[in-house]
Amino acid sequence: MSELAGRLRLARGTFSLDVEIRAPASGITAVFGPSGAGKTTLLRCVAGLEPAAAGWLEIGGERWQDEATGLFLPPHRRAIGYVFQEPALFAHLSVRRNLEYGLRRTPRSARRVSFAEAVAWLGLEPLLARHPQSLSGGEKQRVAIGRALLISPRLLLMDEPLAALDAGARGEIFPYLERLHAELSIPVLYVSHSPAEVLRLADHLLLLAAGRLRAAGPLHEIATRLDLLPWVPEAELGAVIEAQVGEHDERFALTYFDFAGGRLTVPRQPYPLGSRQRVRVLARDVSLALDHPRRTSVLNVFAARIVEIAKVEDSTEAGGSHRVDDAGQAAAAGGAQHGISASAGPAHGAARVLVKLDVGGAALLAQITGKSLHQLALRPGLPVYALVKSVALVA
Repeated sequence: MSELAGRLRLARGTFSLDVEIRAPASGITAVFGPSGAGKTTLLRCVAGLEPAAAGWLEIGGERWQDEATGLFLPPHRRAIGYVFQEPALFAHLSVRRNLEYGLRRTPRSARRVSFAEAVAWLGLEPLLARHPQSLSGGEKQRVAIGRALLISPRLLLMDEPLAALDAGARGEIFPYLERLHAELSIPVLYVSHSPAEVLRLADHLLLLAAGRLRAAGPLHEIATRLDLLPWVPEAELGAVIEAQVGEHDERFALTYFDFAGGRLTVPRQPYPLGSRQRVRVLARDVSLALDHPRRTSVLNVFAARIVEIAKVEDSTEAGGSHRVDDAGQAAAAGGAQHGISASAGPAHGAARVLVKLDVGGAALLAQITGKSLHQLALRPGLPVYALVKSVALVA
């Protein structure tokens, strides 16, 4: 197992980083937070590029640094692949030679990614004879990722690899990143300030603010934690659900996705039966009812239970983040961002309310009005029906 674990501290001027890090042995762990949160600083510490960093760090049980013993492995001994915002390819070398540069740095006995695998995963075969100056931004970044993979790292660090690309180039490279996600057994630390990237790619999330860790855990859990609101803009609040294509309905041009809480109905999709896809349900697209609606155009209706309720208000009026949980207890969290906060209440006095739901073990969020909360007398623990008006595939 190559789990990454440690605690890293670094002081620089008025900023200080103090983060306990734990990342799974595989998959993509996103490091997310606002500008100045310390995301890139954390990656540089993990890479060994900050010799002044204190604390300890290990991967798969192997210590890379330890303040207590004076151990500090330099970057070239940490078996790390690093992908920056700018690809920094060798302009005088072909794509093939750029890739071989990474391969030559790794002894044959230590190679875990072959040249053929990296080329296939990233679709680089048509580019091998070309030089960087003839490549698009997305193509250059794919080559940079390939070069980092061919070092056969134990850990891949990606520092906002899509930030320098326009929307078209980002759309071009996403499928290749998703293929790496599916094929690669190397753990990835992925820095991003884009909620869309995080929701599409990440399995695990480290949420940073002002050099400290606000939360860490599986993406689907962090995305629906009301005490962390709003970690994304209000319009993007919602749940991410891992689902499987269960059936295609050719008569009505529909596709059915099976998940822990039942079956989602969406317009016909091209994905093969049995394939796993990530779907996103925005809070604003979920309504609540006390009784099962018998005559409705909404196809997605699920039995649910209310877990938590939080009111949403302007950050200028809110002093912090509070919510009422399933046991009826009030809890407090950090300050507001993006102009909204969750606050304990009474929630009935709020214009907008967020309700966290348990749907057969899966979590959903519903955004409703305070008046609806009052009229339905909603409270934690109450059984309700969730009406999902719209489902978006994360793409």
